[in-house]
Amino acid sequence: MNNVIKFILNGEETTYTGSADNRLLDVLRDEYKLTGVKCGCNEGECGACSVLMEGSLINSCMVAMGRVNGLKVVTIEGFSKTERFSALEKGFAAVSAVQCGFCIPGMILAGEAILSKNPHPTEDEIREGISGNLCRCTGYNAIVKAINIAAKEGNGLW
Repeated sequence: MNNVIKFILNGEETTYTGSADNRLLDVLRDEYKLTGVKCGCNEGECGACSVLMEGSLINSCMVAMGRVNGLKVVTIEGFSKTERFSALEKGFAAVSAVQCGFCIPGMILAGEAILSKNPHPTEDEIREGISGNLCRCTGYNAIVKAINIAAKEGNGLW
């Protein structure tokens, strides 16, 4: 049975017609071609599928489309058009925090989630904030430094 699900995707009103049981991850990748959302573990453990829903970081592999109705969803593609993304991007570039790149969309969105709640986090708070996102290249130290740089350089953006 097809349902009509209306939501805001990257700032645009969107209507999805399909099963309310389909995963947000699959719909974003297959229907909307937003491939910055990665499929990693399918269990909500790795954070590769991270998106922001109503400003909170969520694992899109664990969210059925029926839960998205009426909500705001932001993927890395939508977030990349913001000044806040630029601050995080500069931080990641400054310390070469990108290795293979698979985790980076989720890590950047985790950085946004952290900084939007606390513009001046401690290192421990950053580590806690990214703890749901796995980096297979073990680039955590550089990622923590990158988010800290973004917090300092992007002062006033969050």
